[in-house]
Amino acid sequence: MTKHCVPFLRKAENPHILTLSPPINLDPRWIAPYIGYTISKYNMSLMTLGWAEEFKKQNIAANSLWPVTTIATAAVKNLLGGDELVNRSRKPEILSDCAFYILQRSSKTCTGNLFLDEDVLKAEGITDLDQYAVVHGGDLQRDLYVS
Repeated sequence: MTKHCVPFLRKAENPHILTLSPPINLDPRWIAPYIGYTISKYNMSLMTLGWAEEFKKQNIAANSLWPVTTIATAAVKNLLGGDELVNRSRKPEILSDCAFYILQRSSKTCTGNLFLDEDVLKAEGITDLDQYAVVHGGDLQRDLYVS
């Protein structure tokens, strides 16, 4: 899909590619028990880094974003942990807010990053992250790929 978007991105004022993929950590504890999922996610992270370099001269940014905690999605509820895990998660709005902030940054200078959501918000001066919790003040579940 990215290949087909590049002609349009070249015409944009501030073009960005943003993937949802984690920072790369080659510790075997992430790879061994979840090899298929890890390969698919790290593949997206590697593509992000490759695109950042490939499109740098065209000022097309490529970055990724990943949550520090689990996100209250249907997959988390139906496949991973039911309502209990949803209640220990953050709302999807945290990622949409982070995407907004990343996409406002200059594509000329903000590229090749594997961002964590908390870091993006802190850079924007947002320190009260409890607003994103499904249960305010609750114990949050860290995401699988965040050590």
